[in-house]
Amino acid sequence: MVIAVSVTAFRQPAEWTPHAATWVAWPSAADLWLENLAPAQKAFAEMCAVLADVDSSTKTPRGEVLNVLVPDDASEAAATSMLSGLGVVFRRVPFGDIWLRDTAPIFVTDEKGHVAAARFGFNGWGNKYVLDHDDAVSARIGELAGHPQLVHSLVLEGGSIDVDGEGTILTTRQCLLNVNRNAALDAGAIERAVKDALGGEKMLWLGDGLINDHTDGHIDTIARFVRPGAVVCMKTTGVDDPNAEILERIASDLSGMTDARGRRLEVVQVPSPGRVLSPDGNVMPASYVNFYIGNTTVVVPTYGVPSDDEAVSAIATLFPGRRTVGIDARAILSGGGAFHCITQQEPRGRS
Repeated sequence: MVIAVSVTAFRQPAEWTPHAATWVAWPSAADLWLENLAPAQKAFAEMCAVLADVDSSTKTPRGEVLNVLVPDDASEAAATSMLSGLGVVFRRVPFGDIWLRDTAPIFVTDEKGHVAAARFGFNGWGNKYVLDHDDAVSARIGELAGHPQLVHSLVLEGGSIDVDGEGTILTTRQCLLNVNRNAALDAGAIERAVKDALGGEKMLWLGDGLINDHTDGHIDTIARFVRPGAVVCMKTTGVDDPNAEILERIASDLSGMTDARGRRLEVVQVPSPGRVLSPDGNVMPASYVNFYIGNTTVVVPTYGVPSDDEAVSAIATLFPGRRTVGIDARAILSGGGAFHCITQQEPRGRS
């Protein structure tokens, strides 16, 4: 059932609330991933294993039920061999690439716990990376999930916003106000549209994202809510950290903000990965705050740098009821993001 709406009674829950499922897509496009395809599949499988958190005695997932998109028979066969025993559900859906944080719907709930799939426009991150099928993924997942679909005309990617579940939405001007998304709307109209669609009461605006982030500054690489009233961001690591000024500005701006309930934000800083370079010597948008909060496990991207262990340990202290696992995300980052970028949670709710 598709419902065209402008204002809804639904709100996006915080990521730490219970999930019915997590939606992901199997890395399968050899022409996009090239020599990084096999390493990306390995990292993807490791992420799925820790998120599923299979009970050794019952052989059932304690963590996430994983809905894995596969485009064809060959991809499903390859995925099956690497995801065996995790209880995954394969979904035959064509897609351009694996960034479901941005191409899947954003699932929202109403005050009675009913779940709906909020669908937004998607234009390839400002028409920079337009791939076949990506603009249809949201509708297909909405159908498969079986929830009402709330259709919004606004162009919006899930990685560009983060919420506390209590009415506060965190974002960046660099992305949401970029003319390559919603050129016909001014800042006020964009804010109203996002708040109406996601049940927001207050928008908190940061400035720029990381250097060479092709998403134009997605919030999920620079600052995340970890509980109501508290956000995590990164602090400079090393004298050659390419994002030093950006990270200092983010922490400073957050420290002066209050949320929708009037609380001054508690700002927690973890190390940044510092200077992480691609094989051809370009600075990569590596971030530890691109973690994903599963039902039992927080998956943190690592990059083979000295600050990995310190960052994973620091993030673990923010989620005492969950285990925290670091997984090498360099192969995934070669495609432009990390573990939060390739996951989308479906909240547990009432049918």
